[in-house]
Amino acid sequence: MAVQKLYVGAKLRELRGRLSLTQKAFADKLGVSLPYLNQMENNNRPVSTAVVLSLAQEFGFDVTELQPGDEARLVSDMREAFADPVFTGPAPALADMRLAAANAPALARAFLDLHAAYRQTHERLASLDEALGREDARLQPSPWEEVRDFFHYCDNYIDAVDRSAERFATRCPPGTTIADHAVQTLASEGVKVIFGACSDVRHFDSAAKVLTISQDAAGATQTFQLLLQLALIVQNQLLEATLDLARFQSSEARAIAKVGLANYFAGAALMPYRAFLSAATDCRHDLEVLARRFGASLEQVAHRLSTMQRPGEKGIPFFFVRVDQAGTITKRHSATTLQFARYGGACPLWNVHQAFELPGQFLRQLAETPDGARYFCLARDVSKSGGAYHTPTRRYAIGLGCEMKHAGALVYADHMDVTAAEAYAPIGISCRICERKTCHQRSVPPLERQLRVDPDRRGMLPYQLD
Repeated sequence: MAVQKLYVGAKLRELRGRLSLTQKAFADKLGVSLPYLNQMENNNRPVSTAVVLSLAQEFGFDVTELQPGDEARLVSDMREAFADPVFTGPAPALADMRLAAANAPALARAFLDLHAAYRQTHERLASLDEALGREDARLQPSPWEEVRDFFHYCDNYIDAVDRSAERFATRCPPGTTIADHAVQTLASEGVKVIFGACSDVRHFDSAAKVLTISQDAAGATQTFQLLLQLALIVQNQLLEATLDLARFQSSEARAIAKVGLANYFAGAALMPYRAFLSAATDCRHDLEVLARRFGASLEQVAHRLSTMQRPGEKGIPFFFVRVDQAGTITKRHSATTLQFARYGGACPLWNVHQAFELPGQFLRQLAETPDGARYFCLARDVSKSGGAYHTPTRRYAIGLGCEMKHAGALVYADHMDVTAAEAYAPIGISCRICERKTCHQRSVPPLERQLRVDPDRRGMLPYQLD
């Protein structure tokens, strides 16, 4: 099998910038010539094994960070953006997009930000008329999308918050649950915790310093909400420092991200990194076993598995999504080469949509994307009861998966025939960028294909693809 060459010029330039080194000084420390370093930084030559070793020995650089995960995400996002009908001409070649992602990632992200701003403007024409009349009018991406992309490009792993949550969990006294530990910690801050009747799942009266957790919420939800509020109170300085580094464009995005970071702390405290990684490995990533072991919900466990990307201690790279009954992706993250559509729903051939039809069951699927990559996919429905008869129940489906090379580490892949080509479902990302010609669920033509329409012929689709 051929070894994949690593072209990581942008990461080399970023590392050199962090170290405040000139090209010559950096080349000397790596033991290479100045022209050779220049060629590597401009992606004209791949990074050699000797350079990788020097990066680790000289700078303690985690070589797993050289994996081209960010480039795959950028390329996927650019392909989807160019599928927008606003681009009337032919889309740039895939090779050109890969060059942009590898050589000029900041430029690629700027393009995506510009496209996102255009979409927001296009979808809000009514409010745009009013905005244009204000002196302070300026176009901004949706705060939700800005925060989503922040976590997306952080690989859904926030090191400082994760380690802080792990330290909190390890200080839990023997024989004390993490929930009791949270209550005691909040009490030391002068906060009283009440489990009682509450119209909200969680409500904190900052003036009275009283935190009320709904008695009708599930146990895992109560614990999670306790830890979330603890993060907002006890870890506020850490959260604010992390937000300062993110440099969000609006106060709304910053506020949403702060709640997101508090959620992250809660999940990381409930399922501390090293203990969770060890347990996941031992039980072969059995979600139900992990949920019982850590007092968490299935969704919390699946989401946590997708965050195990600590440098030097990485777990299996998983993708994780949550989909509503309309097929819209409400949560998404991928540490794998599989990326999801930034807008709209997921591929209808993906098993996550079938989870609503078979409640209470784990659905397994072997899937193959148009680029030939193969994945193991797991799907399950999740319901969130309101706690009373007249309160609505929210229904979602969650999807968790990994590349097939890791499938043997999952108990769910046992007894599946992974060698038969016909066992793999042909899934895609978005119809506009999926090039399959014979998909019976295609909703719109692919961007990079010419259409032929024959009025005297009707096949699976009302057109043929060249």
